[in-house]
Amino acid sequence: MDRITARFCLTWPGFTLDLDLNLPGRGVTVIFGQSGSGKTTLLRCIAGLERAEHGFLAFKGEVWQDGKTFLPTHKRPLGYVFQEASLFPHLSVLANLRYGLTRSKTEQNISLDQAIDLLGISALLERKPERLSGGERQRVGIARALAVSPRILLMDEPLAALDLARKQEILPYLERLRDELEIPVLYVTHSPDEVGRLANYLVALEAGAVVAQGPLTETLARIDLPIRLGEERSVILEGIVAERDEKWHLERVAFPGGFLWMRDRGFPMGRPVRVRIPSGGISLSLEEQHGSSILNMLAGEVEAIGDDDHPAHSLVRVKIGESMLLARITKRSVAALSLKEGLRVWAQVKSVAVMD
Repeated sequence: MDRITARFCLTWPGFTLDLDLNLPGRGVTVIFGQSGSGKTTLLRCIAGLERAEHGFLAFKGEVWQDGKTFLPTHKRPLGYVFQEASLFPHLSVLANLRYGLTRSKTEQNISLDQAIDLLGISALLERKPERLSGGERQRVGIARALAVSPRILLMDEPLAALDLARKQEILPYLERLRDELEIPVLYVTHSPDEVGRLANYLVALEAGAVVAQGPLTETLARIDLPIRLGEERSVILEGIVAERDEKWHLERVAFPGGFLWMRDRGFPMGRPVRVRIPSGGISLSLEEQHGSSILNMLAGEVEAIGDDDHPAHSLVRVKIGESMLLARITKRSVAALSLKEGLRVWAQVKSVAVMD
């Protein structure tokens, strides 16, 4: 019962939204796709701002919409964060937060102080919006949405209006929301970086339809799905900083199945991190290679082989302990190595990007 079930069919001239979703009741579900794929329309249907002629929505066993019921937006216990914070210019930050709180009729499961702490805005409370940066305004907007104690938080491309520096400023706070909030977050974006850093669960949309949905790491590791984080297929691994080599300015990230060396970013020992490994940054061999400049050699097993976009290439999924890698290699190399499911191989990881 701790799930969000949604089925919507909505038709406009030239566009049809036809979706069937079964989403987790906690963590960040990222709704990912290009402009025009239906991301915002889906969010508006869940919020009750758009009414699908054929729709069903149940939140943790409570029906918000079916053939007989349509709960209006003001009766749905949700918070909504738009691209622009739209704060009242004549009110201080604290007064903006309290304004939303006075209009809330839901049980207070998130206190105002907790919202302020989660978004790190305690030093901003007496300021007017005109004295805030774009990133600070958006953090206040998110805190305002949390202050009404929603049971679900909807976020529609909240970083789209910010420059790169402001995005990097606000992303750690969004990671805190993901890790510390008990309520589910539905997060709309077309940014691969935000997917990699924030998602627990991924829904990929294209032309109003779901092309994939599932836990982030499992979904990205599927070879039958056209999902890219950036210019090529990648996987995300979650690990912790386990060791530092101060002489060579490297740090070792341990993940379920192995470890990866990468340049030292100064993270403390034990810090959880996510790393992105592009499929083109992996080569495969049948034996461990010695005397190579590549530091990361991982023993694994071929689990699946499929086609890539170009007829010259194949995608090979390799199981490394409990984790999965995707390697993009030529079909000629697949034949030369006689790769097949179940074969033991060594994956040489040439390029690793920390999602931070």
